[in-house]
Amino acid sequence: MAKFKNILLASHGTEGAQAAEKAALDLCSPDASIYHLIVVPDFWKGMMGDDWLNNGITRDTFGHYLESELGKEIDEHIAETNSVMQKHGVTYKHGIVVGKPDECLLEASKEADYDLVVIGSPRPKGKQGLRSKMKLEPLAQSLSVPLFVANYPE
Repeated sequence: MAKFKNILLASHGTEGAQAAEKAALDLCSPDASIYHLIVVPDFWKGMMGDDWLNNGITRDTFGHYLESELGKEIDEHIAETNSVMQKHGVTYKHGIVVGKPDECLLEASKEADYDLVVIGSPRPKGKQGLRSKMKLEPLAQSLSVPLFVANYPE
């Protein structure tokens, strides 16, 4: 199996994303560098529950709470991923962006000289959780580097 030195990994802690993290480690060379892109989908901006938050102060308080909880989850995920990467001797960097996952991934892929982009496969139907709206074929056609889609764990 080919080994890669500079990998762009898009993951966010779900089962499918964890499969992508494992695949990225399996695919990297001993002196590899992995840039971990965490995309917070832009639909979170609209998660304000306006139907029950009937005044500005309550809405702002809830918005700050939601951002704080999401931030804590992301920080925990980064710390765990960093620990695993260090154990494997991989240089690890990360970035957090808000937007449409495919657009953010395309933009990030242009910011450095990556050998490979690694993502998880879409969540299968019947599995709990939010299904990604990312369309893999247009993404693969738009990337200037190879795309590896890790299989969803069974």
